Amino acid sequence: MTLLAWSLAWLIDFVIGDPQRWPHPVRWIGNLINAVQRTVRRLCRSDRALRIGGGVMWLVVVGLTYSVAWSVLTLAAWVHPWLGWGVEVWMIFTVLAGRCLARSAEEVARPLRENDLAESRLKLSWIVGRDTSALQPEQINRAVVETVAENTVDGIIAPLFFLLLGGAPLAMAYKAVNTLDSMVGYKHEKYRAIGMVSARLDDVANFIPARLSWLLISAAAFLCRLDAAHALRIGWRDRYNHSSPNCAWSEAAVAGALGIRLGGPNDYFGQRVDKPWIGDARRDIAIDDISRTIRLMWVASTLALLLFMAVRFWLIGAA
Repeated sequence: MTLLAWSLAWLIDFVIGDPQRWPHPVRWIGNLINAVQRTVRRLCRSDRALRIGGGVMWLVVVGLTYSVAWSVLTLAAWVHPWLGWGVEVWMIFTVLAGRCLARSAEEVARPLRENDLAESRLKLSWIVGRDTSALQPEQINRAVVETVAENTVDGIIAPLFFLLLGGAPLAMAYKAVNTLDSMVGYKHEKYRAIGMVSARLDDVANFIPARLSWLLISAAAFLCRLDAAHALRIGWRDRYNHSSPNCAWSEAAVAGALGIRLGGPNDYFGQRVDKPWIGDARRDIAIDDISRTIRLMWVASTLALLLFMAVRFWLIGAA
């Protein structure tokens, strides 16, 4: 039943994603983060105090998320096993973001194909932290490919990994870890102190999933008839060409598979950030690389699901 729940949740995400009007735990987690952050900022004035307060915030948000998820799942199963199973499917579905990620990328690509740069830049600004106001088509393509490649890890592979380790409650706790990083884990002056713990622990949480993504994306490249050997080689060669210890693994694998170059300088919060290049520019990046990256994401996530299901099945058999 557990493996069936995983499969059904993944299939629901693949088909419908996250409808905007539906209630979603990530929004609740975001509201909790905002409430706790306001309290921390009111009580903590110095950078040292903000770092400590940020650590307390992390414990409160992640601990409460896990506790509530475990309690709701346990209560539902106590009321009726089928209700518990349904709640488990719903929880797993909500921590997966494949369809949402694909839809967001396609929303940027659609006006770009119609030469509507203003609309494409606007849609891109909704999913990236960089300044999009003056980006040209090649830079927009690169930003979308990077976003899909990076979020293949924290939007799909990592939640499935923590689902394997600790079921739906731990996958939900991981989502809280990732949401904390996305909301406060910036190096910008406003968040540097309060978000330090969130940023570093998100790096810890994604350490294994990011490295698995290198192998899974390379395998997906083979199945998609792209350059799997180059994905493996570039993924390993450029794995540290990023300020994050994790992001370059998936981005470099995608760059290698497509034969393009990612990374490079970008503007964040009005500041120029010179990032190293990832991959080799065998050709210029094109708009069709967005759809190719989305396809790599879906195939890699399917492989991740099958891999973790196989491990789970083996563990059950071994027990």
